[in-house]
Amino acid sequence: MELWSFFWRTILIYIFMFFVVRLMGKREVGKLSVFDMVVSFMIAGISAIALESHDRPLLHVVVPISTLVGLQILISYISLRFSHIRHFIEGQPIVIIQKGKLQVEEMRKNRYNLDDLRMQLREKEIVDISEVEYAFLETSGKLSVFPKYQALRDKSSQVQFPNTLIIEGKIQEEHLHKLNQDRHWLLKQLQAKGYQDWENIYYASYTDNDGLFIIPNASTSKSGSS
Repeated sequence: MELWSFFWRTILIYIFMFFVVRLMGKREVGKLSVFDMVVSFMIAGISAIALESHDRPLLHVVVPISTLVGLQILISYISLRFSHIRHFIEGQPIVIIQKGKLQVEEMRKNRYNLDDLRMQLREKEIVDISEVEYAFLETSGKLSVFPKYQALRDKSSQVQFPNTLIIEGKIQEEHLHKLNQDRHWLLKQLQAKGYQDWENIYYASYTDNDGLFIIPNASTSKSGSS
């Protein structure tokens, strides 16, 4: 008897959840706002409790879930009417690269690191940061990229993968050795570009065609001045 009760409760909750999801609207999982995710987690938790507690009336599940769905629909409607509320709930896109320059401070504020950026660029078949004119970190966490015109023209030519030599002031010895070079050579390359050391370099890569590409720390200028 208890098994049949569990069976029918599962079917009823499934049907109810089907209509709940339809009411909440169609959105990609990656585009859910923080509020949507909180509501989804709470609904999942309430449903799990309902399946485990056979002695609890289904009304104890329907009422809180219906309340959450009503709140979600109300917030969505208000967000459509008032942009400042929508920006507060869903956030706004963040400029990661602007006019070819990496916005290091914005990355730090949003706890978005260089490895995240390079991974998402590779997913878009972009092998080096120097190829990007603009990049925006969307509210969904996806990266929108606008390559430089020269980079688009060069897509037909052979792709050169850059050797990453410096990340956040630290020399990547493995990549330096791949070039059959040492720290003395790297320091000379930096000095030729007007930088006195590597400790204040946020990112640097090297290709045979373009040479050394450098992104200094936000507070660093050339000739070692800060």
